[in-house]
Amino acid sequence: MIGILARRNLTLRPWRSALLLGGFGLGVGVMIVLLAIGEALLTQARDERLVGGGDLTVLPEGIDVEVMKTGGVGGLFFSISNARFLDRQLLSNPRNAPGVRAVAPQIVDKLVYLRTRDGRERAVRATGELPSRSALVGAVPALAQGRWEDDHLDRRWRAPTPSELRADIDHFHLPPRDAENSESWGEWHYFNVLSADRKRWGFLSFIVGGAVPDGRWGGQVLLTLHEQGKPSRRFAALFPNDSVSFSTWNADLRIGNGRVSVDSAGRYIVHARAPGERGDGDAVVDLIVTPAPGAYFPGAALGGEGFVSGYVVPGLRASATGAICVRGDCERFDGAQAYHDHNWGVWRGVTWEWGAARAGAYTFLYGRVQPPDSVSSEAPLFVYLVDSLGFRSLFRPQRIDYTDARTIQVAGKDVRVPSRAVFADARGNDTLRVELTIEDAVGTDTREPNAERGESLAGRALARPYFIQMKGTARISGRVGGVPLEGEGSGFFETYR
Repeated sequence: MIGILARRNLTLRPWRSALLLGGFGLGVGVMIVLLAIGEALLTQARDERLVGGGDLTVLPEGIDVEVMKTGGVGGLFFSISNARFLDRQLLSNPRNAPGVRAVAPQIVDKLVYLRTRDGRERAVRATGELPSRSALVGAVPALAQGRWEDDHLDRRWRAPTPSELRADIDHFHLPPRDAENSESWGEWHYFNVLSADRKRWGFLSFIVGGAVPDGRWGGQVLLTLHEQGKPSRRFAALFPNDSVSFSTWNADLRIGNGRVSVDSAGRYIVHARAPGERGDGDAVVDLIVTPAPGAYFPGAALGGEGFVSGYVVPGLRASATGAICVRGDCERFDGAQAYHDHNWGVWRGVTWEWGAARAGAYTFLYGRVQPPDSVSSEAPLFVYLVDSLGFRSLFRPQRIDYTDARTIQVAGKDVRVPSRAVFADARGNDTLRVELTIEDAVGTDTREPNAERGESLAGRALARPYFIQMKGTARISGRVGGVPLEGEGSGFFETYR
């Protein structure tokens, strides 16, 4: 009977019947879609591989979230370089305090390999986070038993003391096993200090170089004293490897009777003694170098195919107190402008552009490393800007324009060197222009053994062999975050000719 009624209804009123059937089918289709979405949401909510908590998730640029979640090839090796710096200097910085209540660093399902006592190796998934920070963003899992709280390593990652921070970023390294030209390995602590009247300054390097640790290597303490308009004085002492002690866990270094150590307040205690190269007598350095809080560059390393070059600046803006004495005649410093960095790598054929200066309330660092296989193209500069609250901005100028209007003598030869330099960049609405005026310049022929600032025990075979160190003034202008930038001050700069 029902079948007969349905057939007669379709025959008498076909259009009405078709409309009713279409509406019913559409309703069923919508219900199926809604149920599928609900099932997907429920599945994702139960997925232990999804990071939870907080209002925003910060990921490396270009990462596919689904690839990360499903464990694809791109999800195996992703990481955020200098994540602690990103946390402390960007997200948790006092500058962002009004808008950021809490930051929780987390890494989920990292591929690691576990080696058991019997020598077998297993691939496992590892997850890491700071319990106290995860609790602040509501991402702490339910505990079936026991406690889950920060230990001392969590505390050190989140809030290291000044001395712990120096140890973490300023320790020494061993050359990679596959490094090419390993005999040109060099690593050094470098300090500079400027007198109050900006007329006198010193460059001090503690250098470890050569085929470290199993070949021919050693250490050098190198000091050059400068006075504007006068020849520089050079003091150097070489030591064999049994007189050198360095650490891959902290910044402490001993070369002969010279040493660099970090005290509990994070200050560098610097002592050196070296004879003059032209009968100037011995120079003795005793300085305490105190980095300004937050004014540091956390470090970067270039590498690949046997080449490695690393660089960190623990004291981008620092002050120095103490004395540098030559034959009892002492230059004393009390809170003088100072700077400290640390370099490591293989240096055959490598050149760089570099500079660091104060400019009023700001301090900036710029640089570029040119590996030996990049003669035909130059990488952009990086410009790293800090203020009293720490990191302010990063710029990438395509070039630095020099005006070579000065002439100096290097090893008896005339060499044209810069009198002025300019570089600029715009990133969105942020702009920066830097103008350098060179007041003094000295050069070193890198073909000489153990030349200035990072020469190891082997020659570097540079196409531009003259290493130029300059002192001058820097003026910055521009705008960052809608705030005008302006400042002027002194700094030091380096290039090659």
